Amino acid sequence: MKPLSQNNFNKDEYFRLLDEIPLWSAPFGLKLLEFIEYKSAITALDIGFGTGFPLIELAMRLGNTSKVYGIDPDKAVMDRVNKKIKSYGIKNIKIIEGFAESIPMEDCSVDLITANNGINNVDDIAKVISECARVMKKDGQFVLTMNLDKSFFEFYKLFEKVLKEMNMKTEIDMMYQHISQKRPPLKNIESLLRKNGFYIKNLEHDSFNYKFTDGTAMFNHFFIRYLF
Repeated sequence: MKPLSQNNFNKDEYFRLLDEIPLWSAPFGLKLLEFIEYKSAITALDIGFGTGFPLIELAMRLGNTSKVYGIDPDKAVMDRVNKKIKSYGIKNIKIIEGFAESIPMEDCSVDLITANNGINNVDDIAKVISECARVMKKDGQFVLTMNLDKSFFEFYKLFEKVLKEMNMKTEIDMMYQHISQKRPPLKNIESLLRKNGFYIKNLEHDSFNYKFTDGTAMFNHFFIRYLF
């Protein structure tokens, strides 16, 4: 391996791009990487790669004997991810602009599928899992992390209380409909996986705290404002 200085290393560009694991998804992503069975010469697919994690990290860990595809519908993130791929000199990634409900890959063509909170953001979770089953090889591995129905439970409990005080029953129903659609209970996800022929080898249900001084600080946080 050559020193970085001999590989056209651009320090300024490197540090502009180095943010592979956003703080929110880091606890999930670290767990995901632990459960992957790393093998040479495989085909992998990352669903909802966002700003490039775990797509880029996975491609580097698997090495150039493997091909790693990433699918995401958001054009805004693709330019940034392509810059990272080019800057890091990665040759084994192919980006697909599209929706995971319709994966443009052949049946039984993928050895490994990953999704780090990506399935929380699709329109039809059941359809996505069905598509994963379609493209997955018989002995393939599917490693995913998800926010479940108890995510931000303290906030939603207080939010419901406020909505009740304002007699906004319709909005309460809408809130729980959103939670059910985007963050279903664990038993629902297990059922979907088994229905589509997946065998659940490992299951880890964990939690972490996302602390703020008060509600104002939470609502002013850029990530909360953007995604929640």
